[in-house]
Amino acid sequence: MVEGRFSKFLKKLAFSGGGHQYQLLERGELETLIDGHNELKAIEKEKTVVALPAKEASKCHREDLAKAFYVDLQNGLSEFSVTQRRLVHGWNEFVADNTEPVWKKYLDQFKNPLILLLLASALVSVLTKEYEDAISIAMAVLMVVTVAFIQEYRSEKSLEELTKLVPPECNCIREGKLHHLLARDLVPGDIVSLSIGDRIPADIRLTEVTDLLVDESSFTGEAEPSSKTDTPLTGGGDLTTLSNIVFMGTLVQYGKGQGVVIGTGERSQFGEVFKMMQAEETPKTPLQKSMDKLGKQLTLFSFGIIGLIMFTGWLQGKHLLSMFTIGVSLAVAAIPEGLPIVVTVTLVLGVLRMARKRVIVKKLPIVETLGCCNVICSDKTGTLTANEMTVTQLVTSDGLHAEVSGVGYNGQGTVCLLPSKEVIKQFSNISVGKLVEAGCVANNATIRKNAMMGQPTEGALVALAMKMGLNDIKDSYKRKKEIPFSSEQKWMAVQCSPRNEEQEDIYFMKGAFEEVIRYCTMYNHGGIPLPLTPQQRAFCQQEEKRMGSLGLRVLALASGPELGELTFLGLIGIIDPPRAGVEEAVHVLSDSGLSVKMITGDALETALAIGRNIGLCNGKLSAMSGEEVESAEQGELAERVGKVSVFFRTSPKHKLKIIKALQESGAIVAMTGDGVNDAVALKSADIGIAMGRTGTDVSKEAANMILVDDDFSAIMNAVEEGKGIFHNIKNFVRFQLSTSISALSLITLSTVCNLPSPLNAMQILWINIIMDGPPAQSLGVEPVDRDTLRQPPRNVKDVILGRALILKILLSAATIISGTLFIFWKEMPEDKASTPRTTTMTFTCFVLFDLFNALTCRSQTKLISEIGFLRNRTFLYSVLGSVLGQLAVIYLPPLQKVFQTENLGALGEWEGSPGTAAVLAACTGQLQTFLGREVPAWGLPVPKGLGSFLDICTG
Repeated sequence: MVEGRFSKFLKKLAFSGGGHQYQLLERGELETLIDGHNELKAIEKEKTVVALPAKEASKCHREDLAKAFYVDLQNGLSEFSVTQRRLVHGWNEFVADNTEPVWKKYLDQFKNPLILLLLASALVSVLTKEYEDAISIAMAVLMVVTVAFIQEYRSEKSLEELTKLVPPECNCIREGKLHHLLARDLVPGDIVSLSIGDRIPADIRLTEVTDLLVDESSFTGEAEPSSKTDTPLTGGGDLTTLSNIVFMGTLVQYGKGQGVVIGTGERSQFGEVFKMMQAEETPKTPLQKSMDKLGKQLTLFSFGIIGLIMFTGWLQGKHLLSMFTIGVSLAVAAIPEGLPIVVTVTLVLGVLRMARKRVIVKKLPIVETLGCCNVICSDKTGTLTANEMTVTQLVTSDGLHAEVSGVGYNGQGTVCLLPSKEVIKQFSNISVGKLVEAGCVANNATIRKNAMMGQPTEGALVALAMKMGLNDIKDSYKRKKEIPFSSEQKWMAVQCSPRNEEQEDIYFMKGAFEEVIRYCTMYNHGGIPLPLTPQQRAFCQQEEKRMGSLGLRVLALASGPELGELTFLGLIGIIDPPRAGVEEAVHVLSDSGLSVKMITGDALETALAIGRNIGLCNGKLSAMSGEEVESAEQGELAERVGKVSVFFRTSPKHKLKIIKALQESGAIVAMTGDGVNDAVALKSADIGIAMGRTGTDVSKEAANMILVDDDFSAIMNAVEEGKGIFHNIKNFVRFQLSTSISALSLITLSTVCNLPSPLNAMQILWINIIMDGPPAQSLGVEPVDRDTLRQPPRNVKDVILGRALILKILLSAATIISGTLFIFWKEMPEDKASTPRTTTMTFTCFVLFDLFNALTCRSQTKLISEIGFLRNRTFLYSVLGSVLGQLAVIYLPPLQKVFQTENLGALGEWEGSPGTAAVLAACTGQLQTFLGREVPAWGLPVPKGLGSFLDICTG
């Protein structure tokens, strides 16, 4: 519109040749064009308005804010200004990057090296016309890929969930009127009105404040609400200390206020968290890395087999192409296509067991990652502590000390004098009763059905009164006046009159000791006011410092007829106490090799007090501030963080830097948290653990594990499960590879020695089906050993196929091969022709060897007699099914024709060769376990050539 007006204006004032041509403007047209010119200037002015960083805005005076944002602080912005600013700054919301389509996420599952190796095997099977093998391998791959995709598809919503904390509505002043708007409509410079219960819709610099308290626990991690002011700040400081700024997503708990929007959407502090989460990628788990390594090892093994067969054929003068075809077929047969299925099933069953223990795991490999986790970083508020302020100590003005039991707002607990442990009820002790009475009357909080409404500190005082039976004492007074708390005066007071007595009015005051004591001229001594002497003042001051050094929030209380003539009553110590079971959990985790570290936004004294209470360190606690973290170089920080137990006054950026430093030092890090300020660290950690009850939606979606009941001790169960799963994976890898190598070696040796094949194609296929099926999968569900938790976390660099495991696999395979070849040689006729009896005996011997090998593979370190023969019933059922299937193949005529077998006849034949094989397999397997336990890594000298081979296999 503006451009059209000025185009017309230029046409009216056109130039032609050397002279001017003028045309008369219509009535009012010039005024319209001038308005358009002013409008164009206004547009250019609006484009210069930018979001103001919180630290800069905190130093601005009201007039400076008005100039910076071109806004009238009383009337707000015009609709024209709002429209123009929205074109520059966009909506007050978060827009996640365009996510990948579902089909692409599904295809990404095929990038696993083991999956690619199996697909290559399927392709070779098609080329060699082994269609049954190709179909079975393809079905196995599809099953694994689909299960993994479904489990992980629902876990990538953390960025979308950030929008849930942006409130849908807010009160905004525009063009002199109060409007009820959607929060997404706000732009920088808008004037927002705040009242109790409102969630802050954007970053706001306060310009008017009346007793404003804001719950910033989801942003800073501090349980106590922050008192806000509208006065400019002169010094610097951390974002969490800016008392005239309120941040998006926090909650107004008391009072009211008004201010200027200084940051919206991604330009808010909440937006900084959003952008940091976008930049972070979830790291690969140790199990994923181990499976990648295993896939590469199997690939190397397969190429080795192909090369060996071709080289042998070349030496024998055979056709290289035919030798290559045989070698590829054998290599394909050696790859255990059931391995990914068993891994996936094992992880899924682990997830289900965790769910029964009230722990939700969102990504399958995370279950096992806990087995090698060696550092747990935990947020304090709501995670290690209950996020329920609780009174723990009392000191009366006449020197009595009392301790308070019970946590939270349910009123359960007692108040006991020290050192006598006498339980105090109501006014059984007048000094304690007067102190608790003052805290309950000078109070605006209420507790109904264990739910607290009001400030947490005041709720703690009401809960204290309930424990002493004084919860109705407030009703004994009629409140006439309240002097609200402010950050300047640091106290609040109420003027009351007794309801049932004709007495003069009484003032009750609570607040900071140094402020309350200034209004006191007397102190209470057993119910009698006495003059407040310097000695008595010094005593109270010393007690206040002592309680503060314990991390307690200390309140002083007083009462009296006039504000300047109060009687000092005593001190009350309040803290957000540790959750039940946390101390024991920290102790058990520490004993099992995990280092627990606390990261909090609280002050040093509070952080150290909680750290000592939960047993973070047996000796002196080492602490580090957020400022120190920020100023330290990443390399220097990586060297220091391992020795620090407590990090205090931290921001989301500090938490992320701590996690990165720990990972850089080689640690596998789990991070627990419940607030918005924890989200980035939860996502970047190897294991993100959120709280189910108190956790924000953002923290739950950023994490990959959720403690449903907020029970920190549940992590112990999760760690135990993770360690057990890796042991089970190694067990069935040992079993499957020893089976595959044995079958492969039998065929290879017979080919090289020009002997008839000891097993036919259908028998090999049968072995693959029953060996890669139920017995292998039953090893994946072996119950976790009771001693597992006491074992140290496994080294993340440990591979599944380590030297010790390869030696065990080779010994198991050697036992099966030698025993089977012995039976094959013994049963072979003089003409060396292959007969049904020969193959039946060899086939049965091989199956029995393998079933007893599976029995041995149930544990790497314990004998069957120690782990219990009947403990894994799934294994027993699977072995029984395999035995029945083998009997069917031998004795049922239709199957005899398919597998080219015959009846073994008398029992003596079973007691002979196959029975000997079974006993030999069982004894050899138990001997392996005994040697592996008594002599670490067997402790036996390894021949130089074999050692080099093992080094190549293990990378």
